[in-house]
Amino acid sequence: MKDKKVLITGGAGNIGSHIADAVIEEGAKEVIIIDDFTRGREENLAWAVKHGNVRIIKGDICDRELLSKSLKGVDYVFHQAAIRITQCQEDPLLAKKVLIDGTFSVFDEAIKAGVKKVVFASSASVYGNPSYLPMDEKHPFNNTTFYGAGKIANEELAKAFREKYGMNYIGLRYFNVYGPRMDIYGVYTEVMIRWLDMIKEGRQPVIFGDGKQSMDFVYVKDIARANILALQSDVNEGIYNVGTGIETSLNQLVKSVLELTNPDLTPIYEKPKNLVIVSRRRASIEKIKKELGFEPETGLKDGLREMIKWKEEQPRGSEKE
Repeated sequence: MKDKKVLITGGAGNIGSHIADAVIEEGAKEVIIIDDFTRGREENLAWAVKHGNVRIIKGDICDRELLSKSLKGVDYVFHQAAIRITQCQEDPLLAKKVLIDGTFSVFDEAIKAGVKKVVFASSASVYGNPSYLPMDEKHPFNNTTFYGAGKIANEELAKAFREKYGMNYIGLRYFNVYGPRMDIYGVYTEVMIRWLDMIKEGRQPVIFGDGKQSMDFVYVKDIARANILALQSDVNEGIYNVGTGIETSLNQLVKSVLELTNPDLTPIYEKPKNLVIVSRRRASIEKIKKELGFEPETGLKDGLREMIKWKEEQPRGSEKE
């Protein structure tokens, strides 16, 4: 990656900005960020801008002309732009436009520009509720959400672009990503951020459901590192899980958060919202370990500590719906 030109879609977001940092540390000559700043924030790129040659373009991945101009001379693409699962459920047409049409445009323009490799964000959402645990890459698509449908389409598009045009790609199925630079200002904020706001105000954190639903929480810097390994590897087609292989229930998660913030509080439980909640999630990471050399480095407690420290440094809390 040294002395190469890299483009990151959604590069001002949580994951994209951490990839930007990692790419600069690897010695990239230039990093181009495309972001519409719906969720991304310029301050997320402060370190990257200070330490590297970064060009920030405010724009939409559905804008073909913008993509065409931005991709000139680019060696590698990290495609991270998307909208949240909750927003996809509320506006399926927008989900199609961004996740499917937008991704098609990114792949198509990357081919035209002679990009050497595309690493793109998929999601564990493709799996839906587990048929078995841990979920490996051969697990069936039990998805029932528009977000998951979009990510399945992304993977199938990548295969089709490889078959027709020889596009080199790796798709990464992220499990539950957390860490500094999470979206705290918008309507669609993550559960951990909501909890931290409640705890700061001395209120009990709310769990929707019984708290037994589980996730595989993976620290954002581990996600960024997985992207770098994917790009640098000799593998030119494939889909990989990125998680920890550790299952954590929401009850366990809130306990850890409270231990680090306010041990005197206890959670309260409310009826689940309409959004489909996956009952359990745990990644098999054997394939990515073996083929890309990835292993998670940050444990949940350490990652939460870093996230809480970052959140406390933010100028204001998340806006309420």
